[in-house]
Amino acid sequence: MTLHKDFEDKVKKYAELAIKVGVNVQADQPLWISAPLGTEDFVRIVVKEAYLAGARNVHVQWYDEEIMRTHYELAPEDVFYEYPSWLATAHEWVVDVKGAFLQIEANDPDLLKGIEPDRILNYEKASGDALDRFYEAIEKDEISWSIVAIPSEKWADKVFPELPQPDRVPRLWERIFTSVRIDQPDPISAWKTHIQTLSDKAAQLNSLCLRSLHYSDRGTDLSIELHEDHIWLTGASKTPLGTNFIANMPTEEVYTVPVRTGVNGMVTSTKPLAYNGNVIEGFTLTFVDGKITDVSAEEGEEILKKLIDTDEGAAYLGEVALVPHQSPISNSGVLFFNTLFDENASNHLAIGSSYPTCIKDGNILSDEEREEKGLNESVVHEDFMIGSESMDIDGICRDGRKIPIFRKGNWAI
Repeated sequence: MTLHKDFEDKVKKYAELAIKVGVNVQADQPLWISAPLGTEDFVRIVVKEAYLAGARNVHVQWYDEEIMRTHYELAPEDVFYEYPSWLATAHEWVVDVKGAFLQIEANDPDLLKGIEPDRILNYEKASGDALDRFYEAIEKDEISWSIVAIPSEKWADKVFPELPQPDRVPRLWERIFTSVRIDQPDPISAWKTHIQTLSDKAAQLNSLCLRSLHYSDRGTDLSIELHEDHIWLTGASKTPLGTNFIANMPTEEVYTVPVRTGVNGMVTSTKPLAYNGNVIEGFTLTFVDGKITDVSAEEGEEILKKLIDTDEGAAYLGEVALVPHQSPISNSGVLFFNTLFDENASNHLAIGSSYPTCIKDGNILSDEEREEKGLNESVVHEDFMIGSESMDIDGICRDGRKIPIFRKGNWAI
């Protein structure tokens, strides 16, 4: 009984954290929640917390993974080139009313395994095009948004196959609680302290005036040019109205933007990439003048190649993120098969669109100006993990100095 009460208290704290720190719902602000079936109990608690925080209206968009799988298996081919106009309009409504958006994940990492890759990628492109205005608002921090996750049976089965079946979901809950600091006496205060620590590291990097980064590790020899006006940011953001929010919970990264054509060399993944219901493992990418020119993977090579071929920008990098190997999620030793968690256990990069907030005055730039400044544009933005306990990273400053940024997977500054 005591354990059950303790669990309920932690779930409530998690819901409160998602509302008050994640999206940081304001008085009289609408909230849109996207969540899969199976998360109903948690979503009800989140909705209650949102109204208690003063939300004007909370709308929940449910989706069912089994129906999604059936759709990809049996729907006619031309459907995957379409996206419902009414749903695109609904997302734009969130932007128009300056609402908040919360995505709750509990996904099966292997949901779409075996599905024809073209179906997945065609729909990815169609939805990206249709939701362009919504995603631009996300990229520019025009609205507060956040992603959190709770366990599902299939996800827990993937993460903890060695455990007895009844123990898997509780263990995943335990690991999630720890990663989002619910195990702390005051999670909200713990998050404020954590974000300040990350902000201090970002400020330190900004003071270095770096021109480029060079990554060295097993299977990795990569140089990345940074924009002359680049800014290192953290997972903490602020809307034009002054609302602070945390886009990803957990978050352990500081990140910035590369020059689109300034990436050269080879990089090898160090963790699987769970992408649209498929797991891609053991892959290596080769870059020449920013573009991916060669791809190989031990598993999921076809889907990875299709992803990179989604549009012109999908073959270039849009984000550079630094995460020390000695970090809470990495130290847990758990491979989550979920990018929300795994990217916060490892240095990572993202192919596809860049965040204009990562350069000075980036939010006010037109599409043409962003292109002129070397920022990448794409309908995709997919993080993949490259860090390890043996990775070294050197920074080359604008004045020519060479500074150790990482040594053996951890901060050297």
